[in-house]
Amino acid sequence: MSDLRRFDLSQRVAIVTGGNGGIGLGMARTLAAAGARVVVAARNAAKSEAAVGELRALGGEPLAITADVSDERSVDALIAEAVGRCGRLDILVNNAGTNIRKPAHELSLEEWRRVLDTNLTSAFLCARAAEDTRHSADPAPRPRPRRRNYRRSMIVPVPSPPPQHIAISP
Repeated sequence: MSDLRRFDLSQRVAIVTGGNGGIGLGMARTLAAAGARVVVAARNAAKSEAAVGELRALGGEPLAITADVSDERSVDALIAEAVGRCGRLDILVNNAGTNIRKPAHELSLEEWRRVLDTNLTSAFLCARAAEDTRHSADPAPRPRPRRRNYRRSMIVPVPSPPPQHIAISP
């Protein structure tokens, strides 16, 4: 039995921010191979469409939504469109990240904020918007349990940059 067969994600919907390349595309491939419907969310529409083409070859119905996850309105629109087109949201992989390759003391304040907004604020914005859909998607209102787990869903943060001791291969 393949390792992925243990993780049946059919009927699940996953958004992968920054899912059009690198680690994000690797995660999107794995989710698609496990049966999830993958939403690739990124700024570069052409690169996202290419990623969706690759994911489609694995089966399922992936889709690309162009979004700037450092912008609150864009994140709200992303989540709304994904839920509107897919009917639900089960998995959010906060993978989007950026860096500016120069010493920290040479960064302008604008560059510093761009990195923080993409790498940190975006994870907060996406998780908050996704959490809102989890509660609104709950068909039977009931008192909130201690552990707020209305549906089996997950939010996955991805450190940026990844630890240097981890080897990642395609």
